[in-house]
Amino acid sequence: MSFVKRNPAKRNGKIPMKKRIRTFIDNSPYLWMLLPAVITVFVFCYLPIYGVLIAFQDFMPGDRILADTTIWVGFRNFTRFFSDVQFLPLMKNTFLLCIYGFIIGFPLPIIVALSLNAVRNRRAGKVLQTIYTAPHFISLVVLVGMLRLFFGRYGLVNNAAAALGAERISFFLENPAFRPMYILSSNWQDFGWSAVIYIAALSNVDPQLHEAAMIDGASRLQRVFHVDIPAIMPMISVMLIMSIGGLMGVGYEKALLMQTDGNLGVSELIATYVYKKGLTGVPDQAYATAIGLFNSVINVVLLIIANTTSKRFSDNSLW
Repeated sequence: MSFVKRNPAKRNGKIPMKKRIRTFIDNSPYLWMLLPAVITVFVFCYLPIYGVLIAFQDFMPGDRILADTTIWVGFRNFTRFFSDVQFLPLMKNTFLLCIYGFIIGFPLPIIVALSLNAVRNRRAGKVLQTIYTAPHFISLVVLVGMLRLFFGRYGLVNNAAAALGAERISFFLENPAFRPMYILSSNWQDFGWSAVIYIAALSNVDPQLHEAAMIDGASRLQRVFHVDIPAIMPMISVMLIMSIGGLMGVGYEKALLMQTDGNLGVSELIATYVYKKGLTGVPDQAYATAIGLFNSVINVVLLIIANTTSKRFSDNSLW
């Protein structure tokens, strides 16, 4: 006769309340450490959601969002944007800038992480990782200033061209130059920082897999494709979903700093348009809020589509 030894700490599939309280007390230092981050996210990310009600109102600065005198206009601000002559150019400029940046910027950190992981000299790898990560900490104002020093009318590139007898070109006044400067400088600034998460994932790859592949005669490149990439594929899938979800979420700061009258045809984005309508001239905050909410809805739809597609074709998804 055999007897099954029961776990006294778990009865009927439920953890006793005493053990739950004890676990909570044991983990309380970590919970206290997490509390400031939770409060920050709540204050700056969740409380402002209350303000999206402005998008459905005839709102003027100084008005209360909810009051007896509030004038509700339904979707009038949205239809006004859809009928605006700026609607199609704004959508085109934002989409092209984001999709080009995504095509170049998403695989670049993966390639860098795989390359750094393949460096045999670990000290050299750490030095390269530091060099690649450093540009992330340069502010946007300084970065745009550097672009002007290089590509301005009297910048380094034009000075070199003039010395060779070529004509000076003000890249900041040329429409075709805006997107390459914006996208390449953004990727230069962020690819090293974005590669950190893939480097961390690669550090968890079982060395025995590489040893087995080497015994079978696999080259370093073959081990990258058959060991490293499959190991970090779940992380790549999650990052891909999140990147697609924020595809239309380009900020206004850098575009506004690089914007001139000459490149306005391609540099006017949804984010810069919202900034100008909501905070400059005669503020139309209800209209600006409606445009921003419309852009956020697009991002949510893209996130759901990307997550559903990933879940259908693989086992990796956000939810």
